Amino acid sequence: MFDPSSLKYDAAGLIPAIAQDAASGEVLMMAWMNADAVARTLSTGRVTYWSRSRASFWIKGESSGHVQQLVEIRVDCDRDCLLVLVEQTGPACHTNRRSCFYTGIRDGGEVVLSEPMV
Repeated sequence: MFDPSSLKYDAAGLIPAIAQDAASGEVLMMAWMNADAVARTLSTGRVTYWSRSRASFWIKGESSGHVQQLVEIRVDCDRDCLLVLVEQTGPACHTNRRSCFYTGIRDGGEVVLSEPMV
């Protein structure tokens, strides 16, 4: 059985988690997890992060309805980063965009790549 404590966490006990749409491969967002968030995600199937600003668990979509249903968690070769494959309901970004990565840098300037979802 997988043991979340086998991962390499930073000094604050956190590991970066990159959420990716399991069907399209689109990178949706990056957030942080601690060992308990990893365990909760695995046991419930609802992706749970650790909010550094609130110092509390954050179940994606709990208040917004923009749920991330877990498909699979992948561990990188150094065991210090997670790829969380999800089924995303609605936007993943708090700006109401599908992805948090909606700004590109092109020719030295910033370009908005996607508008908020309606």
